[in-house]
Amino acid sequence: MTVNIDYQHFLSESSKARKPSAIRRLIPLTKIPGMISLGAGAPNPDLFPFEGISISLKGGESLDVDSKVLSDSLTYGPSDGIPQLNQWLRELQILQHEPPREFGLTIGTGSQDLVTKGLQMLISPGDNVLFESPGYVGVIAFLRHQPCNLVDVELDSHGIIPSKLREQLDSWPADKRKPKVLYTVPVGGNPTGVSQTLERKKEIYRIAQDHNLLILEDDPYFYLQYGDKIPSYLSMDVDGRVLRFDSFSKILSSGLRVGWATGPPDLINVMNLVTQTSNLQPSSVAQAITYTLVQSWGHDRFYEHTRKVASFYKDKCQQFCEYAAKHLTGLAEWVEPDAGMFIWFYLKGIEDSFDLILTKAVEKKVLLVPGIEFYCHPKENGPSQFVRASFSNVSEAEMDQGLERLASLLRDQQARAV
Repeated sequence: MTVNIDYQHFLSESSKARKPSAIRRLIPLTKIPGMISLGAGAPNPDLFPFEGISISLKGGESLDVDSKVLSDSLTYGPSDGIPQLNQWLRELQILQHEPPREFGLTIGTGSQDLVTKGLQMLISPGDNVLFESPGYVGVIAFLRHQPCNLVDVELDSHGIIPSKLREQLDSWPADKRKPKVLYTVPVGGNPTGVSQTLERKKEIYRIAQDHNLLILEDDPYFYLQYGDKIPSYLSMDVDGRVLRFDSFSKILSSGLRVGWATGPPDLINVMNLVTQTSNLQPSSVAQAITYTLVQSWGHDRFYEHTRKVASFYKDKCQQFCEYAAKHLTGLAEWVEPDAGMFIWFYLKGIEDSFDLILTKAVEKKVLLVPGIEFYCHPKENGPSQFVRASFSNVSEAEMDQGLERLASLLRDQQARAV
């Protein structure tokens, strides 16, 4: 059965009132042949000192950014990204996810730029937002400054527990505003490293249907799955209630700051209006460089590259877990992830990891992140016995030494507690 969603129900009052920028809406019109533009105040490109950009790849290949793409990218461009990359990404989403409905796509300055715009678009004062606990600290930091209440959603070793989520919503107090939005990192979760199974995703989507939720699917580790890819929420979105966020940061370069959002056209259009009044557009030069690379590869070579990236992190993860077993058995517990770059350690015999990690571990020259940083309500959640470790950018020798230092610290602490 087709569901007609009223997106006005989800939008904040400020989002409903947004209008296109009087200047930005002229930009597409400047591309019409014969058009004389006396409206937009774009600088004269003849004064730009850039003549060309050449990209050297590690395999020895050299690529030149197309002169037309470069010329267009050096001046103001569309808020949803340069058309060439936007179209390439649309094709990628169709190949990878086969969305069952019409969708819109917009490019941003990394996926975090788009996630925060998406949340800003949807949050009205007093709203309740469903948020994984523990969850991604970057979005927690943003939401703490929004006029909303964060509602913890319980996790286990396979992510969100559907029965707990359903119970929360079925028993929601009638006198309190019901949540409209569920934020989730479904693959290789940050900080836990866990991934939701297909069965869980299907059940969570049914819950979203039953309670009229939008699912914000923040999925930067999708291409870092070590085995077969678990289908996305976007792939099952028959209603148009999924707003999905992807990123090149983990697979091409974090410094390029290129991400993209996919979802219902009505919501993507509002996100573009948010962009028009904030940063105008994502960097067109970064997009031109990205497009030059992925267009030269084609989708098949892009997939080949992502498989190499996933294989690299799989090997790193296995190495890290071997050293964890060597040094931390009996001192900590953990679940070996099947995606991403994080492991979530439960420290035995430690009541609070905060001072231990930020003071004593630093003295031993090993850096981790205390678990309490990943909770929406640190005071209510109380002290945390967890820490997050990342294995993405350390050598095998550093894994061995770092986990040995952590183990030594834990043994010292446990000995003092006796």
